[in-house]
Amino acid sequence: MDIEQRIDGLNWNKAAADMDNTGYAILPGVLTDSECDEFISQYDNESLYRKKVIMERHQYGKGEYKYFSYPLPQLIQQLRETVYPKLVPIVNGWMQALNIATRFPATLAEQLALCHANNQIKPTALILKYAKGGFNALHQDLYGDIFFPLQMVIFLNEPGEDYEGGEFVLIEQKPRAQSKAIVLNPRKGDMLVFTTNFRPVSGTRGYHRVNMKHGVSEITAGKRHTLGIIFHDAG
Repeated sequence: MDIEQRIDGLNWNKAAADMDNTGYAILPGVLTDSECDEFISQYDNESLYRKKVIMERHQYGKGEYKYFSYPLPQLIQQLRETVYPKLVPIVNGWMQALNIATRFPATLAEQLALCHANNQIKPTALILKYAKGGFNALHQDLYGDIFFPLQMVIFLNEPGEDYEGGEFVLIEQKPRAQSKAIVLNPRKGDMLVFTTNFRPVSGTRGYHRVNMKHGVSEITAGKRHTLGIIFHDAG
């Protein structure tokens, strides 16, 4: 199957329920082993990228990542265009639950047009690389005033074989309560969709907003690569 067929064949009803309940969803086996390996093999092909970031220089963590240039590699473009419409009903439901007037357009092209109208024109798809001792500090990938509330990461290495440690960490920050840590370890080729900024949580007085951040725990052995796909551009 091509990538669009694979995306259409995923259990999006379960993913939507998981997103509503936890702020994240794991969709297994989105990329093949060979597709994952190809992205890793192209890491040093500088013609693909617009910018490289050494994380230690900015106190982001320890490791590095590269932003892809436009036009994006075909597989990333297809992923971005095909997944986005699956997420729009989820986020628009969140906006309604929280009484936020914003509604997100049906297509990625319309979403990016909003970004470009606000001078957010730089592509945000990226590949991240960590070695032993690497980690990513807790953060949010907002990049500007216009942002889509969900994003995804695809895991390009197999945990327990290619690397140890390096768990994906979400921190849920409820108002007037201590923070909750969620620790995930998806397999090679799996896609994790998660909230960029916040999610709605039902309480005694209706829904309220809970902020979330994400990061990566320390890699204790091996190397870890992931593909990050964000549905808004940067300023």
